Amino acid sequence: MTSPSQTAAGKPDTPGLASKGLKKEKKGKGGELVGRSPGQLMWARFKRDRSGMICAIIVLAFFVIAALAPVIASLYGKNPYTLYGSDNPKLLDEFSYPAGPNGGMSGDFWFGIEPRLGRDLFTNLLYGMRTSLGISLAVTLLVIITGTIIGITAGYLGGKTDYWVGRLIDFLLAFPSQLTFVAFMPAVVAVFVAPGDETPTYIRVIALILVQWALGWMGLARLLRGQVMSLRERDFVEAARITGASPWRIITKELLPNVVTPILVQSTYMLPLFVTAEAGLSFLGVGILEPTPDWGRLFKTAGQVYENDPTFLLFPGAAMVIFVLCFNLLGDSVRDAFDPKSGR
Repeated sequence: MTSPSQTAAGKPDTPGLASKGLKKEKKGKGGELVGRSPGQLMWARFKRDRSGMICAIIVLAFFVIAALAPVIASLYGKNPYTLYGSDNPKLLDEFSYPAGPNGGMSGDFWFGIEPRLGRDLFTNLLYGMRTSLGISLAVTLLVIITGTIIGITAGYLGGKTDYWVGRLIDFLLAFPSQLTFVAFMPAVVAVFVAPGDETPTYIRVIALILVQWALGWMGLARLLRGQVMSLRERDFVEAARITGASPWRIITKELLPNVVTPILVQSTYMLPLFVTAEAGLSFLGVGILEPTPDWGRLFKTAGQVYENDPTFLLFPGAAMVIFVLCFNLLGDSVRDAFDPKSGR
């Protein structure tokens, strides 16, 4: 029997549909027509989005470079901790600023050197990206897991569970995130470190992850709650109930696959927000501190020396702008790829 989307001649009845890669059928091994899964259709749509593919490559390159920072630094022959200005006094002038032009950029120091201390900016940026992206990725994963569990559970169970979860979300959303981050960081650090003791870097990393996670899951949970409340009345969920499926099976097998799209799209928007939030905390002095390299700490140093060394901000600032812009554009492309009504 001929498919409705086929003419008598066996060709698509929509001009240009095949050329755009939107055919929902393809030939199997025996020549029969087999449907393509939503994931395959999404990937086909995403591959046609040139800006999305370019942004995906750039974002992936950032993560690869950050992960391979020690290898790149070893090949480069520098590290972010050595005070090269002290080892070679000619690198800094009498005011402890780079003696060479453009912030001391040269064949030995590709991005120049840091004023006052004379550390290599290129390796500081590599390791700073590694620190910031690692923390932000951990926060994003925790937020996705927490928001998904709480949002789906509240939306499916409803009743008092949904009411109290909704009130908790409203209460936490009342806190201004950035100010709360700044206020809570010392309190969280004090839980792990006695007053007067030096705070290890890993404690600050844990505190940054905990604070951002505790105040970052509510938006995703509220979104998924609304999605699940509309899905739980659908026929396929009612059919699962009638057949005796447990709530756990309904949530994991029926509801969760239908909310993968908003979870994936929201994650592409959340991660750059957490990157800028982490950098902002380090810039304000409550995040990662000296001598650990961090993206935000580079901005803090740049703010102190920009009048005499404006080029110090060039590479960290350009890297941050490119990463956040590409990640946001990637989120738009992923959303459009999942949207069958999109014209992209």
